[in-house]
This record gives sequence, C-alpha cells and structure tokens, in this order.
Amino acid sequence: MEARPPREIAEQVEKVGVAKARTDAVTLFVLAILAGAFISLGALFFAVVITGSQSQLGFGVTRLIGALSFCLGLILVIVGGAELFTGNNLLAMAWASRLITTAEVLRNWVIVYLGNVLGCLGTVGFVLWGDIASLGPEGAVGKTALAIAQAKSQLGYGEGFARGVLCNALVCMAVWLTLGGRSVADKILAILFPISAFVAVGFEHSIANWFFLPWGLALDHHQTIPLAGVVRNLVVVTLGNIVGGTVLVAAVYWLAYLRGTRPA
Repeated sequence: MEARPPREIAEQVEKVGVAKARTDAVTLFVLAILAGAFISLGALFFAVVITGSQSQLGFGVTRLIGALSFCLGLILVIVGGAELFTGNNLLAMAWASRLITTAEVLRNWVIVYLGNVLGCLGTVGFVLWGDIASLGPEGAVGKTALAIAQAKSQLGYGEGFARGVLCNALVCMAVWLTLGGRSVADKILAILFPISAFVAVGFEHSIANWFFLPWGLALDHHQTIPLAGVVRNLVVVTLGNIVGGTVLVAAVYWLAYLRGTRPA
C-alpha cells in the first residue's frame, strides 16, 4: 500500500486530534505515564551507547549512534500506543479548524504532560534502584549522565527556547510522517531520521529532560548542577516545544491544506 499523501495526513492529524482531545482522563493519564517511561528508556539507551564511544569513533559518529538509539522512545510511543505531550501539540490543527475547544486542548496537554513527568520520574527511580550508573569502567555511564545534566542546566533562556522549538518541529514531523505510513515498518522508518537528527544536533526535548535532569541531580553528590538551571531548562524548553509543534508544523500544514475546509 502506498503512503498517504500530505493532504490526507493533514486530515488524519485533525481526526486524531479530535479523538485525543476527547479521550477520558484516566486513559489519557495512564497512556501518558507509559510515554514518559518510553521516552526515558530511549534516553537511557542513548546515555549508555555514547559512553566511551567518542574517543574511538569521534564526535559525529558517536552522536549518530546515540541518536539512533534514542529513537527507541518514540517507536514505543507510536507503535506501542501512548500519549506524548510534544506530539500532542499537533492538536492545534483540530483546534484551528474549530473541531475542538481551547479548553479541550489545554485539558489534554496538562493531563498528558503530568503523566509524562510521572513516567519519567518513575523510570529515574528504577534506574537508580538498578544502579545503572555503575555500568562501564569506574561508573562511566553515571559520569555520562551527570555530564548531560550539567550541560542542559547551563543552557541560557534563548538557547534552550530555540533548541526546544527546533526539537519539536522534528518530533512533530516524525509523528506526521508516521501517520502517512500504513505498516509498522513504515512508522519505524518515518521516526528514525527526524528523531536521530534532533538528538544528534543537540536540540532539547522537554519530556526527555524530565529524565536526564532528575537522574543527573540524583547522581550529583557534589552539587555541580544548579537547581535554578534545571528549572530554567524545563520551563523554556517546554515553551519552545509548544511553539515548534504548534507553529512550525501544525499551523503551517493547517494553512496549506485545511484552511477554509471547515465552515466558519
């Protein structure tokens, strides 16, 4: 079967957005917890894979293989079925067509964001319990996790926001492309390149950061990670993700394909 053309994808995104906006709260929350855990597992996979690789493979190749590993998270979300805040920014298309209300969009985003955070923090707890940081020579995985969190906490407002915008433009494009596919293989291939690109380049994903930053804080016995920097990152990256998903993807495609197709 051939992939859906872009106009059909736009209509599908709109339809899915209506369904997501009207899903009952318990289902949304449970699936959001799963998505937070799935993204955290992808982030954990990334941290383990890049540990010790740069000295042998160089910066670019290390980032690439780590980025491919991170794709596990969105593959589990899309194929396994879960609710991810960043992908749900595409609800803006159904909102723009007046098929759902502002209150319904915000309800979805709040429930899903909170569920994602809980899933991430729960995964951090299991990772600490399992002492994954001790893997590698002299706890190399833990050192990698700490370095990742330190770097994220040091991003300024502008850097964090811009990286958040670009990140979710690619995440939402990955979700968009999966809706064009008709098989599991189609969906996995659609995820690989956009997600690998955002991770390799160093863009910022708010939900992944709810795993990286708390894990880093838990390992930071010398208090090298400023709490203010953690809060700044989570706030500005979340805002950037919203802009990237709603404006750079949802709004653009709505204007291109759905504008004027619904009665005023």
